Amino acid sequence: MDVIKAQYLISSPSVEKCPPADKPEYAFIGRSNVGKSSLINTLAMNEKLARTSNAPGKTQLINHFLVQSKTSTDSPGEEWYLVDLPGYGFAKRSQSTRREWGKMTERYITQRPNLMQLFLLIDSRHSPQQIDLEFAQKLYEWQIGYTVIFTKTDKENQRTVAAHMRAFSEALLKQQQFLPQMILTSAVKKSGRGKVLQLIGALNQEFRHPLP
Repeated sequence: MDVIKAQYLISSPSVEKCPPADKPEYAFIGRSNVGKSSLINTLAMNEKLARTSNAPGKTQLINHFLVQSKTSTDSPGEEWYLVDLPGYGFAKRSQSTRREWGKMTERYITQRPNLMQLFLLIDSRHSPQQIDLEFAQKLYEWQIGYTVIFTKTDKENQRTVAAHMRAFSEALLKQQQFLPQMILTSAVKKSGRGKVLQLIGALNQEFRHPLP
């Protein structure tokens, strides 16, 4: 898949205010400061698309980006939504504000009819974090299809990244019957970008040509 163009569309305070559910949609979520905006910019090949910051908690709304792409030079172009969701965890906000973010995010995840896949971002530099495992368990209970993306793999050696990935998988299997797909990425090296876009391309086809 080749991304032709990506542009910011709208920031919504609730799922009801989101754009019409007429295109396939892919949402990204993770613990604050996990590298979400950097990954989104890497996928879109636009470093200025999603705002990056060293201060956690900058994303406070449901942010939609409209992406135009082509699967081959002779194929027709297609459009889909990329969504940046508020991070969870260590944002310096009041408990009431974080609860409101959580409610907004839960309603979006469970009620958005065109959400084809949720990408759960995990920082590959760290051993399994309880807050990530708890969120993954929520997705499992809500019966939401999701893919785990390990970020910042360029910041650690491959052995450490592999060990953290294995430990996270083992922890997940203690609370879920099956493991989701997992992809290793680096915004710096652009690694994993092709795998994520390949998955999105396949799901775009499912959205437009659903099985009977």
